[in-house]
Amino acid sequence: MKVASTTIRVGREDDPTGVLPYDVVIGPGGLESLPRLLGDATRRVAVVHPRALRSLARTVHADLGEGGLRPVLIEVPDGEAAKTAEVLAMCWGVLGQAGFTRTDVVVGLGGGAVTDLAGFVAASWLRGVPVVHIPTTLLGMVDAAVGGKTGINTAEGKNLVGAFHPPRAVICDLDALRTLPHADLVAGLGEVVKCGFIADPVILDLIEEDPARATAWDSPVLRELIERSVAVKARVVTDDLRESGLREILNYGHTFAHAVEQVENFGWRHGEAVSLGMMYVAQLGYLVGRTAPELVARHRRVLGTLGLPLSYRGDRWPALLTAMGRDKKNRGDLMRFVVLDGLARPASLAGPSTAQLEEAYRLISD
Repeated sequence: MKVASTTIRVGREDDPTGVLPYDVVIGPGGLESLPRLLGDATRRVAVVHPRALRSLARTVHADLGEGGLRPVLIEVPDGEAAKTAEVLAMCWGVLGQAGFTRTDVVVGLGGGAVTDLAGFVAASWLRGVPVVHIPTTLLGMVDAAVGGKTGINTAEGKNLVGAFHPPRAVICDLDALRTLPHADLVAGLGEVVKCGFIADPVILDLIEEDPARATAWDSPVLRELIERSVAVKARVVTDDLRESGLREILNYGHTFAHAVEQVENFGWRHGEAVSLGMMYVAQLGYLVGRTAPELVARHRRVLGTLGLPLSYRGDRWPALLTAMGRDKKNRGDLMRFVVLDGLARPASLAGPSTAQLEEAYRLISD
């Protein structure tokens, strides 16, 4: 018997900015819904995909062709190596050669790096064409593909160049998790845990009650974790698309996480870096008197149960501080962080002292 999909709506019909709402479809076999979500006016479809998904991309290409569309494949490097100005320009070239118009659609097929890139390709081509995301990793499903953030990296930092460009739809085909390496699935849970701490504590309860099922690709527990995480992001993004206030809570742990990724030359999985980032900011919140010690301990317990990293090498502070100084949340010379004033009570922390920042780092150092 076919398992029904869950649909979560992002946005509202009466959005004053004119941004259209869209659906996130979650369930096995979701890829079958792609033709319906492309729109009747679509003639050309560019499928941006990593080398690792070449076979799946060819299947999608064949299916679209049989449906009377003119698909083109754009293969990009795996992982963060795809998020460069050079790869972006290559994608523009393919669209130009294919004669892409404003009624044609870009499809991002892959993990978070690919959906970030494909979204920016769509946002920048002809000042904006539709994009549909098909995330194939847990991280992509619960974070990168939902919310309309797009972008690429530069030598100076992660995601410093980009645009807000909400997709036409997001398809979370849970069958894609079948072949996802277990380490990547566990890393994706870093973003799931984040949603638990900032908004939905039931997520934390589910993980603590049955960590084995939380990390099994085909378990109903993992599906519920995905649905709850997407629902958290949908609520926040609906109220604050362009990160003018509330949306910053989704960056919990990300200031330190992005710094680690940059210092490590993007060799770390994003969810693993987010785990470290949450441990760091939990300690920082404790040092400034905002986060209770038992809440810090719960960070360590939940993340440790999943096998996510809790500590980092102790000889990288100057480079990490420089990287955090370029974070998107900063205003002028004032560094800003999201901390927890309690479980599911995220708030802003502006201007902690350098001594407090360094002490938090020492508390999570090996």
